[in-house]
Amino acid sequence: MRHLHLLPLLLTTSSLAADPPAADPYPPVEQVAEAIHRAAAFYRSNLSFAGGYAVRWKRDLSQVFTSDVSGTSVISIESPGTPHIGMAYVRAYRVTGDALYLQGAREVAQVLRWTQLSSGGWETYHDFSLPWARKQHYRRDLLAGDAEPGNRFSRTSLDDGKTQGALLFLLEFMSLPECQEDGPTREALQFALDALLAAQAPNGGFPQQFSGPADAKAAVIAPTLPKDWPHTWPAVDYTSFYTINDGNLRSLGRVLQRAHQLTGEARYLEALKRLGDFLILAQCPDPQPGWAQQYNAEMQPVWARKFEPPAISSAETLSALETLNDIWLVTGEEKYRAPFAKALEWLEGRRLPDGQYARFYELHTNQPLYFVKDSYELTYDDSNMPTHYGFKLDDLQEDIDKFKERQQLSREEQLKKLQDPATPREWLSKAKGAAKKTVTALKNQNKEGVWTDDNEYDARAFLKHVNAMIQYLEAAQKSGDLFDRFKAGEKL
Repeated sequence: MRHLHLLPLLLTTSSLAADPPAADPYPPVEQVAEAIHRAAAFYRSNLSFAGGYAVRWKRDLSQVFTSDVSGTSVISIESPGTPHIGMAYVRAYRVTGDALYLQGAREVAQVLRWTQLSSGGWETYHDFSLPWARKQHYRRDLLAGDAEPGNRFSRTSLDDGKTQGALLFLLEFMSLPECQEDGPTREALQFALDALLAAQAPNGGFPQQFSGPADAKAAVIAPTLPKDWPHTWPAVDYTSFYTINDGNLRSLGRVLQRAHQLTGEARYLEALKRLGDFLILAQCPDPQPGWAQQYNAEMQPVWARKFEPPAISSAETLSALETLNDIWLVTGEEKYRAPFAKALEWLEGRRLPDGQYARFYELHTNQPLYFVKDSYELTYDDSNMPTHYGFKLDDLQEDIDKFKERQQLSREEQLKKLQDPATPREWLSKAKGAAKKTVTALKNQNKEGVWTDDNEYDARAFLKHVNAMIQYLEAAQKSGDLFDRFKAGEKL
């Protein structure tokens, strides 16, 4: 009772504490740089395994997860895993010069060298535990004179951009001046690029996975639509099929383009052109001038997984158009735009009454195809679909509209939009555009310096927030004194 006289003061103090000052809408660069450092330091010190990263971690680190497996010693090659965190380190180092990021990137390069398969690339994940690790055949085995894989696994995966992500990181890592003398990483990168070029088929296409060079005698033929095809899943090995699914060819195109930019070697540009030639070739005949997810050696649409039937795919058609546009921007060759008109007309003609698109349209009939939940029977009925896959796409029209808008611009205008800002004022505009995401990152950063989801450390959240802050920091720095003048309230 003797403390009751303090109650008014306590109420006043708590009321003031309940209304913290509003966050600075344009945080100081020093605060942002420190936040990035804290996040990266925590990841490197606490979540890295031999230089690699999983996708999610329990807070007590009793279990870690990739998209496929869980354990205590697994790292992910697939996004948002090891190469993508490594790429964030490279970006942060370029902006800040902080040695933490260079060391983190070096460790990522080291673990990619260690896990590189004898076929040249990488799989979805790597498990350092025995007996898993000893069942793989690595490039380091080749270096040790162990050339025959036997029953050991060695299939490079291009699915979901796995090997592509590793290659893009290694290309950027090796472009750093401080890494020019890293001979082992340069050799690993060259081995992977050589294997990738060798895996390109004579028609310019790529398989989903490969264990060696493509068949040099494979036929180069236009696609046909089979009159009859199995309406039940035949459970075939689809990994050798020419694959467009999941943006594989677009990410491959980016690897080839970047390799050409950084090395100047014509063979990467020629491979990029052949990739575009494949997409021109693979456009299906009228009245369905779109693209399938995958084609067999006879260039007919075929089954992949039990929920990926032979069909013309709306999503893959747009992905093919985006890839062709990328190649046109690099080469300036108009032939890569020739498929656009027919494909867009077909695509927009497939829009459903509810404004969405089906992922799959039946060969010959253009009827939307779906699957029955649990049984995976093909059906025309969308009332009982599995929920793990986008059998209907509600945002595809927005992406189509954006693509069409870009086609109204000249090649020079499109290329300019892809370039970094050219003036301090343009950099300031970019900093303003990244400010809101940066404020959100700072607000949600916990005491450990990171972000959690469902009480787990989450690499996707790390990349989202760290990359936003790096973009803001770079833009603020490159705007020069304009940023400080803007923050001071000066009208610019």
